[in-house]
Amino acid sequence: MKKRENAALCRLCPRACSVDRNAGQKGRCQVDAQIKVARAALHMWEEPCISGKEGSGAVFFSGCSLGCVYCQNHDISGGKAGLVITKERLAEIFLELQEQGANNINLVTAGHYVPQIIETLQAAKQRGLHIPVVYNSSGYEKEETIRMLEGLVDIYLPDLKYLDPELSERYSGAADYPEYAKKAIAEMVRQQPTSCFDEEGRMQRGVIVRHLLLPGHVREAKHVVKYLYETYGDQIYISMMNQYTPMKETFEDPLLNRRVTKREYQRLLDYAADLGVTNGFYQEGGTAKESFIPAFNYEGVLPE
Repeated sequence: MKKRENAALCRLCPRACSVDRNAGQKGRCQVDAQIKVARAALHMWEEPCISGKEGSGAVFFSGCSLGCVYCQNHDISGGKAGLVITKERLAEIFLELQEQGANNINLVTAGHYVPQIIETLQAAKQRGLHIPVVYNSSGYEKEETIRMLEGLVDIYLPDLKYLDPELSERYSGAADYPEYAKKAIAEMVRQQPTSCFDEEGRMQRGVIVRHLLLPGHVREAKHVVKYLYETYGDQIYISMMNQYTPMKETFEDPLLNRRVTKREYQRLLDYAADLGVTNGFYQEGGTAKESFIPAFNYEGVLPE
């Protein structure tokens, strides 16, 4: 007889830890099954069609299954910061953000809570949630986990951090990142194959794939942009980011201990333009500042 797999063992992400998070065990995401949130507030620092003038209703979840050495949100990605809340409270948060005028509900790094997210969104929609739902992801997702969200997520906002397995292993401890991210993005595009905007330019449906340019890695960034454009063309938007900020964990790295130069970033933008990319976003000014990293002070998490 075959050994029966325990349905409580977590295999939501590619790490497939198989720990019982419902019993309080923590997986590679650094959290158990209790919903843990560090911030829920209007957020102005996303792409213009996501933030708009009013702001995106960003809910920052604690924990992360990827764990990049250069993570700008390391305070929460390691599961240290954040307050435990119920699914009922999370639904209230969604509705409160909508009442505050948020353009959307922005689920930031929620992949390790997908079953809870599904229940919560269904409950919130029954109570009047009607603004778009954004799934903001590292891209390190299982295709079948993304498929569970079909019909509930309007906008997918994943990263495609690397195509090189060696870089994936060096900086994120995940040589299989490219394999999983490509399949996950394909599923996201299957669910939302065309982009839709309202009269004020706010995205209502679609896919935006982000790539954070790392210092010294323009060639890899070009490979990523080329793959995305040749695979999806104008079906998706490509967001090329220059906001990399050195953290204490990267000070000793010969490449990651500095910011991206203007020349490096311009080389990437010129390459994208030469490819023919028109559906894209780029960043201007001093985005690589620690002040652009939100304060994870539990704003909006507990009832007033």
